[in-house]
Amino acid sequence: MSFFITFYLSRIVGTQFFSGTGEPLGKVKDLMVDFSQEKPKVIGVKAKVNSEIRLLDFEYFDLRRTGSTYVIYCDKIKDFTPPENLNILYLHENIIDKQILDINGRKLVRVNDIRLARLDSGSFAVAVDVGIDGILRRLGFAKLLHKLLAPFKLTVPSRYILFDEVEAVDSSTFGITLSKPFTKLHTLHPSDLADVIEDLDKNSRKAIFEALDEEKAADVLEELEPEAQVDVIDSLSTEKAADLLEKMPADEAADLIDELEDEKAEQLLNEIEKESSDDIRDILKYEEDTVGSLMATDFISFNEDKTVGETINELRKLKPESNTIYYLYVVDKNDKLLATVSLRDLVISDPSTPLNNIMNKNIISVFDTDEVDSLAEIISKYNLLAIPVTNKDMLMEGVIVIDDIVEDLLDKRKTE
Repeated sequence: MSFFITFYLSRIVGTQFFSGTGEPLGKVKDLMVDFSQEKPKVIGVKAKVNSEIRLLDFEYFDLRRTGSTYVIYCDKIKDFTPPENLNILYLHENIIDKQILDINGRKLVRVNDIRLARLDSGSFAVAVDVGIDGILRRLGFAKLLHKLLAPFKLTVPSRYILFDEVEAVDSSTFGITLSKPFTKLHTLHPSDLADVIEDLDKNSRKAIFEALDEEKAADVLEELEPEAQVDVIDSLSTEKAADLLEKMPADEAADLIDELEDEKAEQLLNEIEKESSDDIRDILKYEEDTVGSLMATDFISFNEDKTVGETINELRKLKPESNTIYYLYVVDKNDKLLATVSLRDLVISDPSTPLNNIMNKNIISVFDTDEVDSLAEIISKYNLLAIPVTNKDMLMEGVIVIDDIVEDLLDKRKTE
């Protein structure tokens, strides 16, 4: 017959453990868990033995239930040295009362207790308790309150999250460093992860950004509120911060750099690759409420003599972001804007057709020096997803996409 019982960390920490003959041996202070395994397994016990704090091998401990209480036995007091390169944490010290990320709920929660299970193969951390019941259990009121509420058929709210669905993000959990931290954060959408990071302290934000790959980190940085963006950039090394800015759209990077102190901004611009730095500097020259300050400098343009097939092959090589190809722009050899081509017309046309035959010369465009306030009306009037931006000589400078206009309007509402 297989063996199985569940228990709570709050019922274990501070509890005495005994020898097989019932002699008190010490008191449990904490449990060490190995998170490198498929299921977090208890491997050590921090215990107070004869006024001395020691880490003991959990293999010699046994948990037994007597009625509604648990009794802990220890066959042998043996010191334990955990193997190197394990993902290990002390449950009480590093997780209780700390913030963790509920991956499915995409929000931060505070851990009130931890539920464990004792099996034939060992003891495992199963779930975190983030409900009111967990707090009452630690305070010693849970059983009493359950009895008082039972006649009224009422219960105390409980909420558990499986360890598979959580990630430790609180900087105070880094006393024992995980060898593979934040692996689950990559599953979140950048905007969801940004919401989480904004609620963290500075050290936690830094730790997360240093653990994310550059593409993900840049996407998340782009989604943060300006104050949080500055906080993150200031916490990172100049080299790391420059790498992230290079991977952001030039207009977004320019907005961020504009929030920094002049000395810090110049330092980063000098560290960024010249092509990216020049694009950012060009945008920074524009006044805040002009179209040029909001435009994206990444756009796709082709010469009118190219065929549909050549254009499609070129797009496959470029693999542009989805929001940069709402429309394609046709320019002459001097980059003067001539016309636009919709993706629909491009897809349904014969590959041998020149762009000149399917392009739309009735261009709706704006100048880089126009006021930003004019954009919403133009987008609405002509049902556009993007607007080409030119200078007074009709040379292409960039593109305004509908996402940027909506974001700008929302930002203005926040400040009103």
